[in-house]
Amino acid sequence: MVSALEDDAFADNAFPAAVADRVEHGARFVGLFATSAPGGTRILAVLARGHAIEQEALLLPAGRTRYPGLAQRVPAAEWYERAILDLHGLEPTGRSRPDPLVFPLRSGAGWPRPTAGGPPRPTDPDPPSPPPSLQGEGVFTIPYGPVRSGVFEAVEYLVETPGEDIPHLRTRVFYKHRGIEKRFEDMSIDDGVLLAERYEGVASVAHAMAFCGAVERVAGVEIPPAAGAVRVVHAELERIANHLDSTVRHVEGAGQAVAFARFSLHKERVMRLRGQLSGSRFGRGVIVPGGVSGAPGLGGAELLQAVDRLEKAIRADCRLLLATPSFVDRLRGTGVVSPELAARYTLVGPVGRASGQHEDVRVSRPYAAYGHLGQPLAEPRSDGDALTRLHVRFDEMWGSFHLLRQAADDLDRTEADRTEADRTGRGTGSPWRNAVGPVSGEALGWAEAPQGEVAYLVELHEGSLVHARVRSASFHNLAAFALAFPHDILTDFAFIEASFGLSIAGASG
Repeated sequence: MVSALEDDAFADNAFPAAVADRVEHGARFVGLFATSAPGGTRILAVLARGHAIEQEALLLPAGRTRYPGLAQRVPAAEWYERAILDLHGLEPTGRSRPDPLVFPLRSGAGWPRPTAGGPPRPTDPDPPSPPPSLQGEGVFTIPYGPVRSGVFEAVEYLVETPGEDIPHLRTRVFYKHRGIEKRFEDMSIDDGVLLAERYEGVASVAHAMAFCGAVERVAGVEIPPAAGAVRVVHAELERIANHLDSTVRHVEGAGQAVAFARFSLHKERVMRLRGQLSGSRFGRGVIVPGGVSGAPGLGGAELLQAVDRLEKAIRADCRLLLATPSFVDRLRGTGVVSPELAARYTLVGPVGRASGQHEDVRVSRPYAAYGHLGQPLAEPRSDGDALTRLHVRFDEMWGSFHLLRQAADDLDRTEADRTEADRTGRGTGSPWRNAVGPVSGEALGWAEAPQGEVAYLVELHEGSLVHARVRSASFHNLAAFALAFPHDILTDFAFIEASFGLSIAGASG
């Protein structure tokens, strides 16, 4: 459905009403995007319902700077509206000017308008802190970041507190903003994959799969079965590495020195296995439009042996960690996200599944080889605290090991089939990649990153990128991050942040 705005009164709020009606009748809000369109700007709401993707679009004529806001009826849209305001200068009705989120402007500067083209405009890299939201005796603001001790991405948390409690928290991610979406414009498809891999480094494989999935839908291309198995291998190793990294940050915050060393070692072994398979510790260069770049560096039998060794060692240390009262007590009841809050913000990934949400696009909208591998979907939990989020991550790791074994078996069969075909002279074509021509069109691609669902809205014209709009799971979940704090204190901060497992680069773009 597409509607156009005729006047400033917005008497007909058909767009937000239509989106809210879909949500109220069971659709899940996925994201809100702004793209160029003939005669103006298109505001596109994307929703999911089971296996289907639904859309509602609004055409905003050129020169119009306001549109009917969604956030009052669909709270999950709030951060998307803030980002659209920062990047496009388009203001939603029904709310006052929010704090800058992804692109703060110098006073008097024009909006950068990625949809309008032209050279970039100047920005202020260090804007002043906004006025406090809380008033009262003894209330003060702690600017935590953007530079912090340890290896952390640049983000500023403005903690408003009377002492120990955290009644109000603001998150400012724009220090990490790199203008990636603007960089996609006019790129070739192959270069676009390279950029997608670097949008969110810890989820390079997931972003590449979501981008390539969109391109393949435009082209109407199916990837070869062997390529699907290779994609699953790299995606699940990426998931395990990320969940181990979250665990490392948990035990570091709890002062568990032995556990910190053990889980750091496990993560390093996973990263080295990824390097053996592809030549990149992050799995970069593997996912390409139409399939994968080639055969993995290890055969199926070798991969199975490595997976067995890893799982045995990781399971043993996870059991010991969860049997350590001094660790478990720090996480139990910390950073609670209720099922109601998770549903309101449609939280995804381990954060959502720890608070009663079921969505996993490997199951609901299968891609790569997930459709036939018998994905063992872990049962969602509902306690919603940091400990539950850790349990969900452990459950997902065991599911990943199961999928790795199945994918390794697929690769063994592929190698046997290719050997027999070559022996008999019947071997034709590539088992790894199908060609993608210079196509035109627009499509949505997705993947289940370790943090949750990643989505790419990609438009192509004769094989060149017109735009790529990216929705990372970190951006989607970070909107609810501050809402996990009202019953916690400053010393809980590290555990709540680790349990969300967010990528600031992925949130800021």
